Amino acid sequence: MPRPALRVRSRKHYSTKLPGGRTVTHFYRKIRGVAVCAICGRPLSVPRLSPRNAGKLPKTAKRPERIYGGQICGSCLREMIKQSVRMGSYN
Repeated sequence: MPRPALRVRSRKHYSTKLPGGRTVTHFYRKIRGVAVCAICGRPLSVPRLSPRNAGKLPKTAKRPERIYGGQICGSCLREMIKQSVRMGSYN
């Protein structure tokens, strides 16, 4: 019996035969989707990592070092800053 986190129908599974002759069900790991910009929807240059592998990279490699890094692409951020300066709503 797999652990409760894996016992869901959304996870793909397959049967495998063990050396003792018993057949068990193994579950595939979910593949993370690519990160996209929240405004335009273009893919961001952020690596797809599982939580167990994310700790091996430095913080600067996980997302860009700027405001809204990893959520909004650079061109959308540039336009957002331009609009805020033109409207006079910057702090």
